[in-house]
Amino acid sequence: MKNKIFNTWFIKQKKKISFFVKKKDLSKVKKWRITNENIAHDTKKFFKIVGVKVKTNFYKKRVWEQPIILQKERGILGILRRKNNGKYEYLIQAKVEPGNINKLQLSPTVQATKSNYNRVHKGKKVEYLNFFRNKNKKLILINSHQSEQGGKFLFKYNNNIIVNINKKIKLFENYIWLDKNSLIKLINKNNLLNMDTISVFSCAIKKNAHDIPENSFKKILIWYKNLKKKYYIKVKIISLLKIKDWKYNKVKIFNIKKKYFSVIGLQVFSNSREVTQWEQPIVQEENIGLSGFIIKKINNTYHYLVSFSVKPGLKNPTMGCTVRTSNLKNCLNDDNITNIEKIYIKKYFLHKSCGKVRYNKIQSDEGGRFFKSQSKNVIIEVPQNKKIKISKNYVWMSHNQVLHFIKKGIFNIEARIPFACFNIKNIL
Repeated sequence: MKNKIFNTWFIKQKKKISFFVKKKDLSKVKKWRITNENIAHDTKKFFKIVGVKVKTNFYKKRVWEQPIILQKERGILGILRRKNNGKYEYLIQAKVEPGNINKLQLSPTVQATKSNYNRVHKGKKVEYLNFFRNKNKKLILINSHQSEQGGKFLFKYNNNIIVNINKKIKLFENYIWLDKNSLIKLINKNNLLNMDTISVFSCAIKKNAHDIPENSFKKILIWYKNLKKKYYIKVKIISLLKIKDWKYNKVKIFNIKKKYFSVIGLQVFSNSREVTQWEQPIVQEENIGLSGFIIKKINNTYHYLVSFSVKPGLKNPTMGCTVRTSNLKNCLNDDNITNIEKIYIKKYFLHKSCGKVRYNKIQSDEGGRFFKSQSKNVIIEVPQNKKIKISKNYVWMSHNQVLHFIKKGIFNIEARIPFACFNIKNIL
């Protein structure tokens, strides 16, 4: 698709959308029950804000308490694919979310929680939902169970799905078919393709024909299983009123040291969503984050320096990017990242003098639960002869090995996003 066609369509979507967001005291958010224990919707659907106490031997800080989003529902993140004039195209939606940086971002064909598509809010139906609920197995390209942000969601997972279609369908005006070349251009813009769209594409990257890994699958699995035995993380739900180092008042929930994030209230008015007006709590990040991979060619094959990771909101340990911090500005003083991460950030990601920048763009977290939350997604390539000191919590993985573990649901979302951004040219 030519840039002019997309730009004309996108400007049109912006003009027709009326969307207004206003911050509101948590105690005044309508249809939400605010108690000492938690914050929950009157219908007992959608999500809750609860407190948790975390114990672990993985981080320097062994015990802490925090608020977290509890949403037991599994959502659907689905993209339709078709073949048109010999090229594959993907059906993408222009969608507004209350927490979006630019209000309007490019979402999957379907991006909906169970409460949304069951219309608990008594709003409009979700378009194209039937393709992902009543799936023809022969047409399913990808159907992958993937985790969400484990630092702010408690046990939240979504089905990431791509379905082929071979018939004409009605095209609603806020949807557009985009080919691979268009996606390559759009992924190189800040905060345009939303996190859920990128997550789905991370599950649909092609394998490399040439892929000679330094470490065998058996060696990587032994590495993962040994670390899984070594480290633990235990989580217990507690009253919001009792979480230490956090202030829970009528206005918002915030860390008393002004670190990490806050929970605030929003009032939303829209002419382009399933309902025209609603109110909700939402997580507001205090700083911009960083998700970064160091890569290098080994055996003429791209390898990613992958970390072992545990998060309070994930049921099992995951594999993550080389470095991850929610506070890039003050990351070198962050107790939640390791000393080796700090060395990598300082040497490769802050100064970038020891490697070549292959990707460096800002992408947003999902705007339905996170308010203007964004991270730099960076890929740094180092020379083949460059020796990098790695700890026992790291391993080199080839491109195809990363794909294997993504499909197994073991890669966390902070790692899937930069991987997909860098490899979008290779989507199925």
